Amino acid sequence: MNTQRSDAELAQILEREDIFHLIGDTADQLGVECYVVGGFVRDIFLERPSKDIDVEVVGSGIAVAEALAKNLRKMHLWANLSVFRNFGTAQVKFRSKKGEETEVEFVGARRESYSRNSRKPIVEDGTLDDDLDRRDLTINALAICLNHDRFGQLIDPFDGLYDMEDGLIRTPLDPDITFSDDPLRMLRAVRFATQLGFHIDDETFEALERNRDRIRIISQERIIDELNKIMMAKHPSKGWVELSRCGLLPIIFPELAAMEGVETMNGRAHKDNFYHTMEVLENVVRAQDEAACTDEPCPQKDPLWLRWAALLHDIGKPRSKRWEPATGWTFHNHNYLGERMVPDIFRRFKLPMDERMKYVQKLVSLHMRPIAIADEEVTDSAVRRMLFEAGEDIDDLMTLCEADITSKNREKKARFLDNFRLVREKLVDLQARDNYRTWTNPITGEEIMQTFNLTPCRQVGELKQAIKDAIWESRIPNTHEAAFEFMLEEAKRRGMM
Repeated sequence: MNTQRSDAELAQILEREDIFHLIGDTADQLGVECYVVGGFVRDIFLERPSKDIDVEVVGSGIAVAEALAKNLRKMHLWANLSVFRNFGTAQVKFRSKKGEETEVEFVGARRESYSRNSRKPIVEDGTLDDDLDRRDLTINALAICLNHDRFGQLIDPFDGLYDMEDGLIRTPLDPDITFSDDPLRMLRAVRFATQLGFHIDDETFEALERNRDRIRIISQERIIDELNKIMMAKHPSKGWVELSRCGLLPIIFPELAAMEGVETMNGRAHKDNFYHTMEVLENVVRAQDEAACTDEPCPQKDPLWLRWAALLHDIGKPRSKRWEPATGWTFHNHNYLGERMVPDIFRRFKLPMDERMKYVQKLVSLHMRPIAIADEEVTDSAVRRMLFEAGEDIDDLMTLCEADITSKNREKKARFLDNFRLVREKLVDLQARDNYRTWTNPITGEEIMQTFNLTPCRQVGELKQAIKDAIWESRIPNTHEAAFEFMLEEAKRRGMM
């Protein structure tokens, strides 16, 4: 972080990209002020890469965008203009002579007012000060002038640079008004605190608590966009804990909030499943970071979904929690309950209902399997079953399950991790020997029905499972001939012949 940059230094930084002088020259031609604002300016001082270029025009942002596109084409550069007149915004995409593509958003400076029951503002033309007043956070209420006479001049009316130095999240104006006007800003405050490792200042945090019910008017699409950004932060648990502390979590994610807390019966307590989940999530992120630092080639997967699997792996525990006098607190079948909950959670959040949801659902369902194997004798049969059910996701399942070991008992934790090493070794051996990663049953349900003149029924499934068990337990070879012969013997034993 470098918050001591002079206007001359900022000008030099902007001059690395020709587009900023081109925008400023275009604005000068039209006789209007223009500024690069918001996240791009913030990230200059935080020394973070940023591709989001937002330009504020004191006047018509659309007019400047249209004129810029024409100027770029006169320079024989590819440029695409998109105008959104209903919102008073425009977007220019252009390609430099080096072939690099850049996207710039233009908007006119405005002031806004809100009704109590809507986050759709009444918008009027305004000044730069009006526009910066309506920003969500002081660290985002920064602007750098692009006009020729003041190129590189910083405007920081709310001391956003000082807040960056102090690692502070704060609103430019009264936080109650800021959050009530646009409740999404509450999630953005938590998200930026998480991404940057900053602290939400006390007055702002208290306003989060007071205004939390306003989040109900925000669409799920906007909410999940912020939650996914929290999930992809270096320490996502910080965001979830802050959401819990300010009372937003029970409103936007009641299933996760239900995991928090410890209940005691006859002097026996269970662990806090919410904070256990936060540990698991951090362990998964750490494992992903370590894997990214290795030189070993690996398939490209979006890390977001393994993090969601970590967040949801115990989501079924509150519904499965029971007190049994002989054994204490139990969470029997919480993985299967969680598996059934995943689609509803994804559907409500407008998350994808495709292979990504099924991937998370599978890992939630299977996350107890490696632990059960590691807690007993590591047999070929048990590992084969797990490998077949996990398929291509076996490595992610093992990562999740190792992350799930959060015991404070060092001896117990070391024993589990040692057993997990044996499971991994067995997996490698079986994958090389049996190719079970791509295993399919040599006998299909259709073949069973044709052989015994059956329609789809329970007997077909039972025979298929019996064949699987026999192969997994090495009682018969993994061939069609051996499986067919076993099927006939098993059917005869069951009285089907």
